[in-house]
Amino acid sequence: MTLDVDAPEPPALDPAQDAADYDDADPGGSEYRREELESFLEDGAWEQAFEKWADDTDLSETAFDVVVDLELIGEFDFFWDAFATRVGYHAPGLPENWREREIHPDLDSWDTVSGINAAMAELGGVVSEVLEEEYVDWESEYDGPDDLPQFE
Repeated sequence: MTLDVDAPEPPALDPAQDAADYDDADPGGSEYRREELESFLEDGAWEQAFEKWADDTDLSETAFDVVVDLELIGEFDFFWDAFATRVGYHAPGLPENWREREIHPDLDSWDTVSGINAAMAELGGVVSEVLEEEYVDWESEYDGPDDLPQFE
């Protein structure tokens, strides 16, 4: 399925955010290189990744409108994980108590909520992949221990 919408503006990344505070991330080091990543996003990585994601997502336009209305895109975070030598990300999502909080009138089912949450995680993964493959050429600052076994 294809989502036929314009790519929103890329998220602004907060250099002061400690990525270790996220439940879904465990980066090594504290040099997250967000300024450089944000520059890559603005220089085309975001739009490229968004279009790639939109071509394959199952998210409906109505559900995407909820994402836009709730400004979820702005809650994405991307950071360099030097230990894993990868671009890590934290994807926004809707809370479990979405119904009680009445956060949006078009949210009417768990299927919609879980679809949005899954789609945001997928978008984060695609963005990270595009950044790694097309933009980032950084090496890890970590060296493994010298006494690791050698496998042949």
